[in-house]
Amino acid sequence: MSTETLTSKASELAMRIREVPAPTPVLDRELERSLTDRQRHVLDQLGRLFDGGFADLTMADMASSLNCSLRTLYELAPSREQLVLTVIDRNLWRVGRSAMGVIGDNVAPLDAIRTYLEAANVAVAGTTTPFAHDMEAVPAAQKLSNDHSDYLVAVTRCLLDMAVERGDIPDIDTGAVARVMASLGRDFALAQVFATLRSSPKEAADAVLGIIMRGLMVSDDDDRVTADDRNGAGG
Repeated sequence: MSTETLTSKASELAMRIREVPAPTPVLDRELERSLTDRQRHVLDQLGRLFDGGFADLTMADMASSLNCSLRTLYELAPSREQLVLTVIDRNLWRVGRSAMGVIGDNVAPLDAIRTYLEAANVAVAGTTTPFAHDMEAVPAAQKLSNDHSDYLVAVTRCLLDMAVERGDIPDIDTGAVARVMASLGRDFALAQVFATLRSSPKEAADAVLGIIMRGLMVSDDDDRVTADDRNGAGG
């Protein structure tokens, strides 16, 4: 395959991914860029604080734990709920951008899916039981998680569609398969599921993703056996 063809395929993959609508950030991009180093540090600290649970935290609790003023927190968000969503969303976007960044040039769609989803599963790598419980207990936080999960599904479906078009995998229901593959991390991070796992949500999600990926691959032997079966071989 020529360099020109590889470049064209890489450009098509990037272009089609860019066409997938991303969730709207809680914190406006312009406001994000205008944050001071101190404000970014506070948001990072809040992310670590939320590992111990956030549903019952008041603004006063947060200010006390971070040794900052209430004014500092209200400069970041007009309400407690908005601040909580900002912290969670900011982390999900950080992981999402990192996941997009691992999709290299000239990579096949299936390889892109594996590297993308394994990187996206970092979002649940450090999930704690209190955080998992509160993500389910707070409707707005759950909706936020669902929005990001839906985006993962859409990107994964886009890549699966490309794999089908290239003949890398059979003509499957890409919507159904993408939903399963891209939802593993989020589903394994649910409190009631998290408690039953022998490994972390990320480790479990990556392992199951590998199993699904192997099932999607079509080898020459698979094709030959399928053709033989259709022709009644061995009958």
